[in-house]
Amino acid sequence: MSKDVIEVRGAEEHNLKDLDVTIPREAFTVVTGLSGSGKSSLAFETVYAEGQRRYIESLSAYARNFLGQMDKPQVENVEGLSPAISIDQKNAANNPRSTVGTVTELHDYLRLLYARIGTPHCPECGREVGEQSAQQMVRRILELPEGTRAKIAAPVVRDQKGAFEDLFDELVSEGYSRVEVDGETFDLATDRPDLDENYDHTVDVVVDRVKVSEDARSRITDSVETALEEAEGVLKVFLPDPPAEVDIGGSTARATGDLAGETDERSVVEFSEALACTHCGIDISEIETRSFSFNSPHGACPECEGIGEAKEVDEELVIQNPEKPLREVFEPWSYSRSYYQTRLDAVAAHFGLSLDTPFADLDSDIQEAFLYGTSEQVVFERRTKNGTRRKEKRFEGVIPNLERRHVETESSGTRDHIEKFMATTTCPACDGTRIKPESRAVLIDDTPITAVNRLSIGDALAHFEGMETDMTERERTIAEEILKEIRARLGFMCEVGLEYLTLDRQAATLSGGESQRIRLATQIGSGLVGVLYVLDEPSIGLHQRDNDRLLNTLAELRDLGNTLLVVEHDEETMRRADEVIDMGPGPGKRGGEVVAQGPVEEIKRAERSITGDYLSGRKAIPVPEERRDPDDELVIRGARQHNLDDLDVSIPLGCFTAITGVSGSGKSTLMHDVLYKGLVREMNDNRSVDPGEHDAIEYDGIETVRLIDQSPIGRTPRSNPATYTGVFDYVRKRFAETKLAKQRGYEKGRFSFNVKGGRCEACGGQGTVKIEMNFLSDVHVPCEECGGARYNDETLDVTFKGKTIADVLDMSIEEAYDFFEADTRLERRLQLLRDVGLGYMRLGQPSTTLSGGEAQRVKLAEELGKKQTGDTLYLLDEPTTGLHSADERKLIDVLQRLTDNGNTVVVVEHELDLVKNADHVIDLGPEGGEHGGEIVAADTPEALTGVEDSHTGRYLRDLLPGVDLEGPRAERRVGAAGDD
Repeated sequence: MSKDVIEVRGAEEHNLKDLDVTIPREAFTVVTGLSGSGKSSLAFETVYAEGQRRYIESLSAYARNFLGQMDKPQVENVEGLSPAISIDQKNAANNPRSTVGTVTELHDYLRLLYARIGTPHCPECGREVGEQSAQQMVRRILELPEGTRAKIAAPVVRDQKGAFEDLFDELVSEGYSRVEVDGETFDLATDRPDLDENYDHTVDVVVDRVKVSEDARSRITDSVETALEEAEGVLKVFLPDPPAEVDIGGSTARATGDLAGETDERSVVEFSEALACTHCGIDISEIETRSFSFNSPHGACPECEGIGEAKEVDEELVIQNPEKPLREVFEPWSYSRSYYQTRLDAVAAHFGLSLDTPFADLDSDIQEAFLYGTSEQVVFERRTKNGTRRKEKRFEGVIPNLERRHVETESSGTRDHIEKFMATTTCPACDGTRIKPESRAVLIDDTPITAVNRLSIGDALAHFEGMETDMTERERTIAEEILKEIRARLGFMCEVGLEYLTLDRQAATLSGGESQRIRLATQIGSGLVGVLYVLDEPSIGLHQRDNDRLLNTLAELRDLGNTLLVVEHDEETMRRADEVIDMGPGPGKRGGEVVAQGPVEEIKRAERSITGDYLSGRKAIPVPEERRDPDDELVIRGARQHNLDDLDVSIPLGCFTAITGVSGSGKSTLMHDVLYKGLVREMNDNRSVDPGEHDAIEYDGIETVRLIDQSPIGRTPRSNPATYTGVFDYVRKRFAETKLAKQRGYEKGRFSFNVKGGRCEACGGQGTVKIEMNFLSDVHVPCEECGGARYNDETLDVTFKGKTIADVLDMSIEEAYDFFEADTRLERRLQLLRDVGLGYMRLGQPSTTLSGGEAQRVKLAEELGKKQTGDTLYLLDEPTTGLHSADERKLIDVLQRLTDNGNTVVVVEHELDLVKNADHVIDLGPEGGEHGGEIVAADTPEALTGVEDSHTGRYLRDLLPGVDLEGPRAERRVGAAGDD
């Protein structure tokens, strides 16, 4: 075997048909093909899985005991494997504490930088603070111009009430004669101060008066040490006649007026042996790396515990309909009327009100009393066995009652109930920065770490460029390596097109493509050589403008001496690859073969390759012959969430609209946060939904809004496409109608794996058993009792056309369509799944194994199955994710069909073949992050090509007939825009 290739022999994982394939090492190889043709089965389930299994087998028996046994993929042999790393589209983290900074380790380097060279300041007054030894203090004093007069004093009392007569007696007995009280000098022997004990006072004992000179070093040292001993590590230096510039360290304050009768102006410099603000009296703990971690109690904001958000009872959720009468208006109290009714009775009686009075009719001060409590006593009556007991006390108020019980209750049910009426807000203590005040006051170049975290990656890179120029030699030496690592990581993130992300962005809010590119940037930074990287569609979510940078990054990984195996549909990626493996010829059982392999030019010439057909231009997704005219328009006014720049956006109704723009330009913010949440709140009067900032949405002509996103259709293996779309109900009914089922009295429920009776009880009908892996992700293994069939033996005795219920769940949608061809209800629903390109998917495939794009298309099929009434607004987020051009064409037909039925379809999309099929395009930009959020163009795709500032328009030019071929891909375009 050659050392230059990975040889796969006899691969039969899933639909692979005894596959033999050779993959070049230290090369960039793309695996492509129709959806369900076996791409992931080859790349992930065979090559990567075997690489992982061999790595684990190389570990010690002790380590393998923790990791568990990995099953060998169904493959005869794989030779030439390297250590394998998978970079897929799973979200980087669901933990609300995880941010872009933490998952990229950038925050760790920032913490180290601020802990080592940051300058602490007082969080209250902003003065610089620092811990100094007596020797350092003396050195600072001697830095003053020679001859400067100075008084060294010990601050023995700071802002405390009292007359302090005993203190003055004690000072006299110790030999001190002069004190400064509240800025005025007194001689204790002749002029003892007479203080009002009810007021705060400050007492400074004058230890010595000196003239600064090198000859006085010994005297100054003795005086400093004495003052520190008297004031427990703190001293003041008064400069009655200060030089023009006073800068000797410590905390400096300038006082004016006739202080001590010596001058109209003087300076006071305070020193501390501890890290503390001598002006405010605030002690500051030692600055460590953990001081800047919001995942540690040493650094987290004490109010929100490092989350950056706070939950509080929301008045609008408590009073959802102010027109309701008092007895019904308080939603959180509706479940326990017997107890709370007596409270409301008493308060209403106190104000002379009827409980039938609408809340909206009450005076504002009485509304406040019900919500936040009364200042006066209210008479509460309580019936007991011995009669009625009366008690007077203040009414707590509905909202304080909920907040108190949320903290005190030990019942999870009560806490969950109250949380329905709580809104998540930015923590007021830390303003969402997550870090405690003392850490926020540590500065480098006048910038706290929290300000750096709020920068975009691109701006952060600019911030750290050349930072060393303003540093001291010592700081430069310490920071050199740290800054090198920070700049390298920020640079890698920019290379993969993520410069618009902010460092404090929650990792859970990232798309799958963004998460994948973050891991890709991390791998580049690791500098590993000889590794096999397996990637899953890294171009997802990237505008064509940014795709080149991503491909340059992949080429860089390859050039380091690594092997790249990339599952991808993107045409540009295939053109840049060294090798293309085209799987097919069809999906599901009709796939699992290599129909073509070689450079992209060979794929284009391959007769059996559908990918080659589209690459060569023999086939293409056609452009609509005409664009629809709008019936009316939906208008968003003043959208300004995140980076949206106070936009007014018009969306034509009865049309197919695409929202485009480079990554981070504001597309998802506009559709998800503003449009969808705004409509849900207004149309359903749902106060629990908090839309993004905007002024109004005008939407006459829209009856319903549906968001079809890429979130999972279920979070357990119980959920699958059959259950989600309702197909399974019809299937179970079919089995219940069989002769054997009727003889045994089996109803439809017998064939459900979600209820007892027909399911396998060993696995609870899941077909798998969860093995907890402690510090690793849980692993699901097939149930030993039923072998993964989900049902018990008695249920599996029942067959329909020779197949058990388990056999049907194991069928692909294509197979099930043929199997149930006589059932028109089932046939129609299965056809919808085929229409959205899911014919290869198994009916019973657990929802946990579906990609985001697959989950979205299952939802779309389910929507299509509903009765179409028109006037529905459908919102989709990158529906082409994971689709081959041939399947994309099917999806476009479905979206056009939805629009033809009188609905409005709006998609966020980068794929140009879909964009060119839209009636209207809203292009946001011109760039990402703070440089985006504007409407670059809003018109037909043809009109967009003439807008110079539109990146999308430039790339559309070579895809539209009648438009001059001046786009970025024009020189490679072959053939026309329609089929041959």
